[in-house]
Amino acid sequence: MADPKGFLQYGREVATTRPVEERVKDWNEVYVPGSLLPIISKQASRCMDCGIPFCHNGCPLGNLIPEWNDYAYREDWAAASERLHATNNFPEFTGRLCPAPCESACVLGINQPPVTIKNVEVSIIDKAWETGDVAPQIPERLSGKTVAVVGSGPAGLAAAQQLTRAGHTVAVYERADRIGGLLRYGIPEFKMEKRHINRRIEQMRAEGTRFRTGIEIGRDLKSTDLKKRYDAVVLAVGATTARDLPVPGRELKGIYQAMEYLPLSNKVQEGDYVTAPISAEGKHVVVIGGGDTGADCVGTAHRQGAASVTQLEIMPRPNDERHPTNQPWPTFPILYKVTSAHEEGGERIYSVSTTHFEGDEDGNVQWLHLAEVDFVDGKLTRKPGTERKIPAQLVTLAMGFTGTDRDNGLVEQFGLDLDERGNIARDADFQTNVPGVFVAGDAGRGQSLIVWAIAEGRSAARGVDRFLTGASELPAPIRPTDRALTV
Repeated sequence: MADPKGFLQYGREVATTRPVEERVKDWNEVYVPGSLLPIISKQASRCMDCGIPFCHNGCPLGNLIPEWNDYAYREDWAAASERLHATNNFPEFTGRLCPAPCESACVLGINQPPVTIKNVEVSIIDKAWETGDVAPQIPERLSGKTVAVVGSGPAGLAAAQQLTRAGHTVAVYERADRIGGLLRYGIPEFKMEKRHINRRIEQMRAEGTRFRTGIEIGRDLKSTDLKKRYDAVVLAVGATTARDLPVPGRELKGIYQAMEYLPLSNKVQEGDYVTAPISAEGKHVVVIGGGDTGADCVGTAHRQGAASVTQLEIMPRPNDERHPTNQPWPTFPILYKVTSAHEEGGERIYSVSTTHFEGDEDGNVQWLHLAEVDFVDGKLTRKPGTERKIPAQLVTLAMGFTGTDRDNGLVEQFGLDLDERGNIARDADFQTNVPGVFVAGDAGRGQSLIVWAIAEGRSAARGVDRFLTGASELPAPIRPTDRALTV
């Protein structure tokens, strides 16, 4: 283990964030560069190397957390990087974006603040890039088999990299103009700078993965034609059908889905626009939805110079501490979170429901009418006499996603079966009802975490490899029916 007394000697320290007044003026990551490295060895030493490491159960990837904590404590960065990459293709993504269910399952967290697993992870990979320990892994021989991966989010990229390294010829198809999926156009720059994606793409190109952007399967290229061209197909198209809000006034101008709003600010950072076509500058902004996507909208609105930002959530305010009965250790608790975006200002209102929108004579939204809600007989019910309105000149809907995009014809052209939740059905090898067509990530699982997307991409790759070769040396898969205690 790292240090038998580490958890007794050192308290939990996390990455330092830049001052609010500084960071809201730019789009750089919110953390002070280099603030982790001086403290990370001591933080890694807090790992107790438990006889039963519940952090393994909390992590869908099965990351070898005690092992790379020990290497980080000893500052053996090359060994730490090797252990980290043994289970995770893109730790610089998860180290910045994952909500860290591993920390919720940390044994130390029973009665103390848990180990800063996420911070140790990102420190290891950032150091690995700095020292050149991340290099292309070019296959020794090619199999002669071809695979198309549809979608370049974390699931698609993980599947593509694993299959390329197994010796197959892999092409990744992406309907957007750049590779990365929601990592590219859904995650704001202040949460993860896109240079992290770019250098992974260059690594994958060097390994032999090919990328095809601006091609939407189902529209630009029929699914049936794709299947004829390749020996196997992996669908990693996400669950991009956004949940809507069918209330009076929804048709007013100024009301957008979060994924109509967020990508535009990312395109500004890419140099496509000088200013975002949809901007919060000088406007009263309302974000409907209290999750991470909603928080991304809040942080984006701050940087665009919003006059005010209000975030609405229909559910009650979560507890500050883990509930010992309903959310016992080591489950992933639903707690009140103050993200970097919330630190920057704005108001959060819980237990409210939007009743309708009100606009001006030109059809622009101006007011949002809401009412408080409460649980009555197990159902959310509006409380009489609580109706009021708040100013709303820009509204973003961040209420989650309901399934895979059905508008482009991909599902129908392949003839894919769907499960009871509207996701693409698959078997234990991640294969759909169509032989040779596999599915990974949110498209098969439903809206979930980035760490699950990478885990499923790796597991689907093993299913594809076994389909193509009759066997597989890739890591054993996580079954679609598996559910860690954190989910």
